[in-house]
Amino acid sequence: MGLGLENVKHIYLEGIANGNAREAVNKCTGHRYTQHSTGVGNGVEGFLAFFEPFLERNSKRDIKMIRAFEDGPWVFCHAYQSLNDGAAKWVTMDMFFTDDNGLILEHWDTITPFVDAIPSGENIIGGVTEVSDQTDSESAKLLVREFTKQVLQEGDLDKIDQFVAQDLVQHSPDIDAGRTGLLAWLASSESGHYEMLFNLFGQGNFVVTYGKRHQSGKDVAIFDLYRVDDGLIVEHWDNAEEILAREQWGNSGKF
Repeated sequence: MGLGLENVKHIYLEGIANGNAREAVNKCTGHRYTQHSTGVGNGVEGFLAFFEPFLERNSKRDIKMIRAFEDGPWVFCHAYQSLNDGAAKWVTMDMFFTDDNGLILEHWDTITPFVDAIPSGENIIGGVTEVSDQTDSESAKLLVREFTKQVLQEGDLDKIDQFVAQDLVQHSPDIDAGRTGLLAWLASSESGHYEMLFNLFGQGNFVVTYGKRHQSGKDVAIFDLYRVDDGLIVEHWDNAEEILAREQWGNSGKF
């Protein structure tokens, strides 16, 4: 495990789950901490201005990092939060940029409610959790990049079988099971248009993208997490959050 991933786990689990926000943010961040999480200000003090009251409001915090991996300076984590004995349940996907010493310099996330039942019948955070280096990272990233470009952005749905396994395991809260479920969703008006790919990185069999969709009359920031095996996408999770009006931003925005 690299220093960047160690610091991300520390700030998430020690800082937020265990309530030691001030110690963790001072230990794990670098010469700047630029923030893109809705409602959280920049820097150490911006982080504490949000999370110290959060810790007071939510005295019971069950927070689990379900998946986490790194690619150079980039770190990704997929987490579940149950607050105050399940009064609120959230799924988050987070992306961090770190310096040469693994200290966190920048953070992006999307936060959505946990839902018990999804169209595919799978668990929204279930599935494979372990990174496998049996899959070549560069080949997996290229596959996902071309899928994003050709299928999601250019809308060439006839090419979907070049990228996605027939028995795709689907964890999205909006999409039905298998390649046919994904194809039906992409062909519908509900999916909107994937307008921008902001970042893509991965480790072994996992690749994550962060971008912007326009759907149902609104802009959303969306993480798509893919598991690749034998040259095809075999499992998918996503997490989307509406991009608020600029006057509601607590920082420089989702991107």
